[in-house]
Amino acid sequence: MSEERRILILGTGGIAARHAEHFSSIPGMTVVAAVDTNIERARLFALEHSIPQTFGSLADAIAWDEFDAAVNSTPDGVHKPTTLQLLAAGKPVFCEKPLAVNFPDAIAMTEAAEAAGLINMVNLTYRNAHAIQMARRMVDDGRIGTIRHLEASYLQSWLTAGHWGDWRTDERWLWRLSSEHGSKGVLGDIGIHILDFVSFGTGLDFAALQARMKTYDKAEGGAIGAYKLDVNDSVAMTVEMSNGALGVVHMSRYATGNLNDLNLAIYGERGALRIWANHQDSRLEACLGADMETQTWVRVDCPVTPRNEHRFAMALLSGENGQPNFRHAAGIQKLLDLCFVSDAEGRMLAVD
Repeated sequence: MSEERRILILGTGGIAARHAEHFSSIPGMTVVAAVDTNIERARLFALEHSIPQTFGSLADAIAWDEFDAAVNSTPDGVHKPTTLQLLAAGKPVFCEKPLAVNFPDAIAMTEAAEAAGLINMVNLTYRNAHAIQMARRMVDDGRIGTIRHLEASYLQSWLTAGHWGDWRTDERWLWRLSSEHGSKGVLGDIGIHILDFVSFGTGLDFAALQARMKTYDKAEGGAIGAYKLDVNDSVAMTVEMSNGALGVVHMSRYATGNLNDLNLAIYGERGALRIWANHQDSRLEACLGADMETQTWVRVDCPVTPRNEHRFAMALLSGENGQPNFRHAAGIQKLLDLCFVSDAEGRMLAVD
């Protein structure tokens, strides 16, 4: 249990810096290498985070072999081939979300990890919210009884406000509006988070869903430079859960007045819970017992929960796979794929 685990970070853009900081702070974890096809970026990243080794290809890093597990923070479309390489080399993988760009790829990755008997987890970041973890414990303890209804949303407003920069000129945001650049719209970008939020918070699986998507005109000719603005901007879903509960789930980049807000209300026969979260904070309110008669909501204290990086570290040290694992993330990817089919066909679809 006390043996050190050596971590390799594959892909050094965006979220990778957070992974380097968090894994470096965990006792028993040491970040030993950074890999990026842009070797200069990898070297600057390694210098900033005091990482001793850099590589310009995953093949070179695997040939070196002086690492025990990998963090895959490459772009979405590269997750599958790189993860399969790592698994073939016998390395546990902590993969960024989404696990893959479609369900067939995600389940192939899942089956490869399980066949190899390797630790596998996905960084569904809102599992880090203290409130959702406490809510799940309350649900499991029977505090709100049988769940009968839910409502959930993930709301952003960067298409109507400039808090994250001007999407019309910033490639960080423009690519998220273009299918040719790998985007699956607001559904692919943040839908994965709110669907995980719902399934984890309620402890229920999705049994059926119906989705409606909208793409709005945002520029003359529907394009800005090389970016064709053709992906969904808002999505509204009706869902049925595995116990028969009904609910609504929606997400948008046009939610003016919301910076980056996840909301989930879970209504049970013996009580109800309301959860709010963003990247930094979360809160939980409950309506229980006598408060049900007056519709009074009370703030619930939520103990600090381990981050996903810590859960992966604990899995490496214990040998017991943590959550969220590849199979769960593949299940969420299946839901996303079904949303596109549901929208195209205009009907409710069962989740097999």
